[in-house]
Amino acid sequence: MNERQVEVAIIGAGSAGLGAYRAAKAHTDSVVMIEGGPYGTTCARVGCMPSKLLISAAEAAHHARDAGPFGIEIQGEVKVNGRAVMERIKRERDRFVGFVIESIEGIPSHDRLRGNARFETANSLIIGDNETRVTFERVIIATGSRPSYPGFFDNAGDRLIINDNVFEWNDLPESVAVFGPGVIGLELGQALSRLGVRIRMFGVGGAIGPLRDETIRANADRVFNEEFYLDPDAKVEKIERVEDDNGAGVEITFIERGSEARLTERFDYLLAATGRRPNVDSLNIDALNLKLDERGVPVFNRHTLQTRLADDQPSNVFIAGDANNDLPLLHEASDEGRIAGDNAGRFPEVRAGHRKSTIAVVFSDPQMATIGLSTAEIEQRYGACDCYATGEVDFTGQGRSRVMRMNKGMLRVYGEQGTGLLLGAEIFGPRAEHLAHLLAWAHQQRMTIEQMLEMPFYHPVIEEGLRTALRDLNANLQLGPAIVERCMECGPGD
Repeated sequence: MNERQVEVAIIGAGSAGLGAYRAAKAHTDSVVMIEGGPYGTTCARVGCMPSKLLISAAEAAHHARDAGPFGIEIQGEVKVNGRAVMERIKRERDRFVGFVIESIEGIPSHDRLRGNARFETANSLIIGDNETRVTFERVIIATGSRPSYPGFFDNAGDRLIINDNVFEWNDLPESVAVFGPGVIGLELGQALSRLGVRIRMFGVGGAIGPLRDETIRANADRVFNEEFYLDPDAKVEKIERVEDDNGAGVEITFIERGSEARLTERFDYLLAATGRRPNVDSLNIDALNLKLDERGVPVFNRHTLQTRLADDQPSNVFIAGDANNDLPLLHEASDEGRIAGDNAGRFPEVRAGHRKSTIAVVFSDPQMATIGLSTAEIEQRYGACDCYATGEVDFTGQGRSRVMRMNKGMLRVYGEQGTGLLLGAEIFGPRAEHLAHLLAWAHQQRMTIEQMLEMPFYHPVIEEGLRTALRDLNANLQLGPAIVERCMECGPGD
């Protein structure tokens, strides 16, 4: 067995692992990064980039079909060449992956190890089939996550797929049953529908994407159902793999929303988009004697990414990115990697890293976005004494949105009584990715609603809709030290 001794070991070469490596190297040359799977990051291979390529193709088809109301006549049928769509997706996907691989291969070979890692002791790792033992002083777990779905789906056999499989298709199928109207399910499901694939989308518990505001969620439910079948709280009775004259497929028996009829429909595939689970279960993490949460994930400080031992003392283990199951977003993984790498490199000195305001975007149409505190967090902090206010805009009649025929959805913003600070926002509407950035920047700068309204707004732009919501919120706010004092007595939190 080969022996390596390092100050910092990093398990995982994804977005978090790469950020951790660069940050740790600023403090010590004794760093090794270990990867058991293919290089290329989840985002580049099977996440952000290929999904946006699919969505872009779907938008092109949708806009071509929707040109009539603008007075633009397209002669003949708009045809989708599934093979050409998938060829471009894979070609461009491979290009993005290539850039990441090129970056990783620029790291000195001595600093890279290939093979699956598992903990042997609290200070050693075994790599591969007992090929290498790595003894470390500090370790960063950046092993990412993987799709997770209920065992019920196994009845679909080889017709069960996850998002990774979609981007290996050579052609588009005729039909797909999508389970999970979360970020992945909505993006892929709507895109496939617009590319001519027959879609039914099933959920559990009523959730739609990241939306927590019930008013916006109801709006999204109605709008999506105008385009494709979505039941966010479906009653699915049976899943069965079938073989018939049309080849292999999967039959879904369910109670149809609205009609309450029991239907059995055949689909080419069942796409499981029901969430992801951290890749920590194969690490023999018990060897570290860490404090674990109910999911078996190490308890950690989100400002330092440092974990804690079972006796609640700080440990020499840091966890970053999707592996900690906190905020599974690329920019968060990169930030967490840098914080974890910096602290592992300078250990035992540990510093709180800068955490940015939360921003998350779903590239559906209309788009969705959440900024700052969620409605659940706001209600928990401020709801007991009614110390927050809400403002909203409906995009149905908003000028620029109507001009572009993108006038669907709504936006709600939340502000703190007394101070007038922006607390957060939820958006289901046109160009939400851009509105979300404006709001996230304002939130991080701790701007008040009055300060935001003093910013310039051009005409005619979608941002005028944001101004309408801010004006509505400002009218609902009560300002002044007396209100601040009352709300502080309520214990809104820090």
